[in-house]
Amino acid sequence: MRALYEIDNDILSCVDTETGEIIDPGKLDALEMDREKKIEGVILWRKDLVAEANAIDEEVKNLTKRMKSCKSKAEQLKNYISYALGGEKFKTARCNVYYTHNKSIIIDDPGKVPAAFWKEISEDWISKTALKEAIESGKEIAGAHQEEHQSIVIK
Repeated sequence: MRALYEIDNDILSCVDTETGEIIDPGKLDALEMDREKKIEGVILWRKDLVAEANAIDEEVKNLTKRMKSCKSKAEQLKNYISYALGGEKFKTARCNVYYTHNKSIIIDDPGKVPAAFWKEISEDWISKTALKEAIESGKEIAGAHQEEHQSIVIK
């Protein structure tokens, strides 16, 4: 099928540009029919694409819900395993569970943290990295402390 702009050019060639007279009425009628079919085809194609996009969008929403549900259930099972094992290691040929100990900086009172540990980004912000280094080197920092916690690793 010919392009719409080609049909439009042929329609223009059927009309005398100076007088506005129709040169070939039969050809003009045929071209008008081709043009209508072409425009209708483009409109229907667009409708198909919109419908397909909507279907894909709906499927993405459904898959997102399923993904969130799976992640939530996996987290619940991880908590259950952690509770059931009570900190013990567990290993078979098909799985392995062990624990790591992590330390994290807890800011109890941001107002008491010395200015040396504050960074300026778009607003004031405390650098936990700098705090961690200072606390691990033995310094006492007002308004912050380090806590150790256990994380389960399931492979």
